[in-house]
Amino acid sequence: MYPELQHLRKDLHQYPELSGEERETAQRIVAFISDHHPPTELITGIGGHGLAFVYDYPATGPTVMIRCELDALPIQEPNTFEHRSRTEGVSHKCGHDGHMGIVAGLTLWLRKQSFSAGRVVLFFQSAEETGKGAEAALCDDRFLALAPDYVFALHNIPGAPLHEIILTPRLFSPTVQSFTIFLKGKESHASEPENGINPALATAALIDQFARCNIADPQREDFAILTPVHLAMGQKAYGISPGTGEMHYTIRTWTEAEMGRLKTNLEGIVENIASNHRLSWSINWLEYFPATVNDDYCRELVLSAARANGFSVTEQATPFRFGEDFGWLSRNHRVAMFGLGAGKDCPALHHAEYDFPEVLMATGVKQFGAIIASILS
Repeated sequence: MYPELQHLRKDLHQYPELSGEERETAQRIVAFISDHHPPTELITGIGGHGLAFVYDYPATGPTVMIRCELDALPIQEPNTFEHRSRTEGVSHKCGHDGHMGIVAGLTLWLRKQSFSAGRVVLFFQSAEETGKGAEAALCDDRFLALAPDYVFALHNIPGAPLHEIILTPRLFSPTVQSFTIFLKGKESHASEPENGINPALATAALIDQFARCNIADPQREDFAILTPVHLAMGQKAYGISPGTGEMHYTIRTWTEAEMGRLKTNLEGIVENIASNHRLSWSINWLEYFPATVNDDYCRELVLSAARANGFSVTEQATPFRFGEDFGWLSRNHRVAMFGLGAGKDCPALHHAEYDFPEVLMATGVKQFGAIIASILS
């Protein structure tokens, strides 16, 4: 199993594609699975380039779905190993190439099984990094018709011991929202700023007020992290005092209710500061990731599978902080997402030097296999 998956993973890593553009990635997955264990049914074009490989067994039974992600990130890869990205400015820095390798590897495991009832669906989802793929899948009648009883997924976790299964409380990941603030004043000559309305002081005031909204203690229900990701104002023209500016932020909270309160608070802060500086303003709410809430029974299945495999298990006290659009699926299905330790020395997710540890693929296949077997046996 391992050499075949290793070759697939390296191939996927060399030719990454951004969210919503994963056409060739999907084709590589179809080719691999068609060669090794063709499904009962293949559904393509789910929520973009998503794929569902359906394996039906003789009698009626539960439908178990295992989900992974197709997309890569807009990050230039500096690594020099042979399988480095061949696509300029794009690379797999979240490990989705490895996640795909694990789920594709389940086909090699499934061809050795002889379940008498039920159904297994391997779902390769488009556009996870933008928060759009799972939501789009739930708008596709073909996906809805699959009606999975249970959906499982994993995410590799750099910094955690290699092969360790990591469980969180019921919440796996937070609600995450990105937004842009547009400020509009009046441009003037740099020597006569009093004749214009420069957004610089308002921008500084907003940064300061937003920083005061941070509640970094993960034990608190009103936990909130506000991260500035991009600021822009004016141009490199030293004779001009700018009249426009924009601020890009990502915010995250544990609950939807707290997110709603935070958004209302932020809008009030913007309105007050913009008014005080005689600026017009608007907010554009962008990428959104609902919180991923694990089903208690599905979480127990993950734990039981880890114990059956003899894997080390850590039950983490708080959820992970990163966004995960698996949350869309948790709104409609019984789900569980768990962490898989990628090693204490592994570079962090989204770090330019990150590379998925291939030894995790066998671990992932065994873990998902044990979950499927416990439900369908």
